[in-house]
Amino acid sequence: MDLQLSDRVALVVGGKGYIGTAVVDRLRAEGATVVVASRSASDDEGAGMSEAGTSGAATSGAATSAVAMDTADQASVDAGVARVLAEHGRIDVLVVTAAPSARTLDPAKRSDPEQVAQAVDGKALGFLRVANAVLPAQRDAGFGRVVVVSGQNAYLSGNITASLRNTAVTVIAKNLADEVAGSGVTVNVVNPGTVTDEPSAEVQRGAGGESSPTQIADLVGFLSSPLSAVSGESISIAHRVLGSVVI
Repeated sequence: MDLQLSDRVALVVGGKGYIGTAVVDRLRAEGATVVVASRSASDDEGAGMSEAGTSGAATSGAATSAVAMDTADQASVDAGVARVLAEHGRIDVLVVTAAPSARTLDPAKRSDPEQVAQAVDGKALGFLRVANAVLPAQRDAGFGRVVVVSGQNAYLSGNITASLRNTAVTVIAKNLADEVAGSGVTVNVVNPGTVTDEPSAEVQRGAGGESSPTQIADLVGFLSSPLSAVSGESISIAHRVLGSVVI
């Protein structure tokens, strides 16, 4: 299926990460010009942006460039987005995969207000900062796709830090989707369970199914496409938590 992403400009925040790398590869394979945003992007990588396109116009696909961006810093986000818009003229697709790994969360502090606040800021508010910077240009263009990768911990109790930071992403995304409804812009959440190169076919009760970065990237690719009319949804990749019912 042609996802009609050729000549589209995609900004992948966290595009150097485990899932982000697969998303970048998928969008490039569809012909999109991809800009990878990360805190570790170097000046040399950023300079490659001028080779990928000229100011005010996107090039035909499969080009990749980089821009420095720290999602915890609104000034850094605004500067990074402005640079992409100056070089490419638009941002058709925004994918946010950037967030501190769940492995960085201390289980012993799962209910600690300070850790909870830091986790929400690092994942949910980081997404909100980038989305707020990109959405005005997408609305003006009459087209845009925003996809954020969160997680199935949003469905589970037992760890306030893990569940709240993912739930907050969903609440933010739904609000943004409603704000841009009817404008040609869509906003959606993708929720993986455990992410691994070799997903198990077995699903444990009280847990979500496993998925690979490639499988996640395939779903992100469709939600990024003009063919997708889905908006305001939180979509589980692989099996949604076994044994749970949501009405």
